[in-house]
Amino acid sequence: MTQKTTNPIRRRTLLATTVGATAAMISGCTSVGVIDTASDTSDQTGTTLAMINKLRADRGLQPLSRETAAANAARDQASRMAAAGKMQHNIGIGADFAKRMKGMEVPLPAAENIAVGQDDAARAFQAWVDSPKHLANMLGPGYRGLGVAEARNPASGNRPYWAMVLSS
Repeated sequence: MTQKTTNPIRRRTLLATTVGATAAMISGCTSVGVIDTASDTSDQTGTTLAMINKLRADRGLQPLSRETAAANAARDQASRMAAAGKMQHNIGIGADFAKRMKGMEVPLPAAENIAVGQDDAARAFQAWVDSPKHLANMLGPGYRGLGVAEARNPASGNRPYWAMVLSS
């Protein structure tokens, strides 16, 4: 059973504790432990928006704008990764990306870029630019909305975990 909250930053993350629980989680029926999400999460959308819009403009693409649901989804994902201490798209509840985005009311289609270890938004952005798949997401012609977040958790070494969500 999953818990719904109105604040995705405080949403609890469910992590599978056994191989059987992992398989059950993928099928939508879980029996898992609960771990608090990271406490130090910041919205980096404003900082990143200018960089991504310059990149898109240089290629003749329409600019993106801050999209609240995408920003909430990015904060949620960054927080989940920081709480778990690992960079992974499918952490805890919402292992299916499309279902997770729908559940957070992100307009579909959507894409997600993640990163870990970069000290600031410019370095995270550059890491995504340097990765062909992440760059392709940022240049997706169907995207109009953006949310970017960074989270740290002292329990997982206080490393910065980054998430970018692009939405239609």
